Amino acid sequence: MAFWVYILQCADGKFYTGQTDDLERRMGEHQHGGFCDFTSRRRPVELVWSEYYQTRGDAIEVEKQLKSWSRAKKIGLINGDWKMVSHYSRPPHERPSTSLGTNGGGFGKADEGKAELP
Repeated sequence: MAFWVYILQCADGKFYTGQTDDLERRMGEHQHGGFCDFTSRRRPVELVWSEYYQTRGDAIEVEKQLKSWSRAKKIGLINGDWKMVSHYSRPPHERPSTSLGTNGGGFGKADEGKAELP
């Protein structure tokens, strides 16, 4: 049996992270409302990322990890931008400065907005 971890992007741009053993059913629940208060108030929702795991324990562990991630790091994951994920994995004081835009090694606030999907 497969267990899914997923990220939804809500109509207001916020992300919702969850896990399920039936992704199609769960998406229907999110779209129709009533099951999850967070997404019920932010419909419609769009599935922007998902990955399956062999055990529920693995899925729950990944879900918890993703819920602790910053918005910018989730956008990197959604877009498959591993450089961005790596950048936001480092503590802020260890990231290249972007304030003057002189080193070209970082990401700015513009990168933290709505996920841009391929």
